[in-house]
Amino acid sequence: MSEHFLEVRDVSKIYRIGGLIGGSKIAAVDHVSLALEAGKPQILSIVGESGSGKTTLARMIARLIQPTEGEIFIDGKSTSGALNHAQMKEFRRKVQPIFQNPFESFSSRKTVDTYLFETARNIAGAKGKAQAHQAVEQALASVGLAADRVIGRYPNQFSGGELQRVSVARAMIPRPELLVADEPVSMIDASLRMNVVNLFKDLRDQYDVTILYITHDLSTAYYVSDLIAIMYRGKIVEYGPSSRVLKQPAHPYTELLLDSVAKIGEKWSEVISLPDMETKEYGYSACKFAGRCPYVRDICRQVKPPLVDVGGGQEALCFKLVDYQNVEQQSIEKVQEHVI
Repeated sequence: MSEHFLEVRDVSKIYRIGGLIGGSKIAAVDHVSLALEAGKPQILSIVGESGSGKTTLARMIARLIQPTEGEIFIDGKSTSGALNHAQMKEFRRKVQPIFQNPFESFSSRKTVDTYLFETARNIAGAKGKAQAHQAVEQALASVGLAADRVIGRYPNQFSGGELQRVSVARAMIPRPELLVADEPVSMIDASLRMNVVNLFKDLRDQYDVTILYITHDLSTAYYVSDLIAIMYRGKIVEYGPSSRVLKQPAHPYTELLLDSVAKIGEKWSEVISLPDMETKEYGYSACKFAGRCPYVRDICRQVKPPLVDVGGGQEALCFKLVDYQNVEQQSIEKVQEHVI
């Protein structure tokens, strides 16, 4: 048995922007690695601004898109590349996505239970109406909804919070081991968000589900998470227990996010429209945050920063955390040998 339930191993996703001639490539996710222990259900929040790569990483883990490089493993088995029908069905049983806008997850022409019963039959393997109905009832109960309040109703008969609960119920029907929730509360009224956030904690505790929680909101990430990964321009720049990362940030970008906490209720736009500087940051071969960092040194613009173990399971990708008093006097080649 693998020691890791989920392992992301040196994964990248590269997109071409512009034409074939004169265009350029952007690494939306740039050589990312992370792992979650087997037998220990946790909530990992991936936090970052628009364009950080958090949604792209989540979509690769959920097999909605394929990585350009690297591999992703669930229970020690690679989920990258082609899977046969049986393998794909097993993957969908183990890993379920929850999308940002619940009203886009359901057709207005169908009752929501249509999707629930389809999931029960096609993914959970329910045989006959009785089994399917039992699976649907149990899933709805797990999110605090009674079947008679859901079956036969259309999406527009629910509030945003209720419909997102139905989305979570659909995902829970096959009893998955991993939920990939992409901004699951950003389209819900602020007064109802904590109901859904608390639901994820209940699912972790009562059903042993590991949850990948994608968000721009540090406040909900801190509240719900066991672990936090901070992403910037396709890189995980800081990772560790949520209490350590957000109380004792080690990376300058995490510090910047925390300094903006007064504006944390504002939604960062998901529409990627990058000024020249931001586009260039994706192509930096050294530290991508160097152009904005208050601690920047010459070496930060020349060499990829090392991954530093801060202690207590916390890691950060930054020269600020190592003794580089004399590093800038050394040759870049020697520094690269030290870092690598």
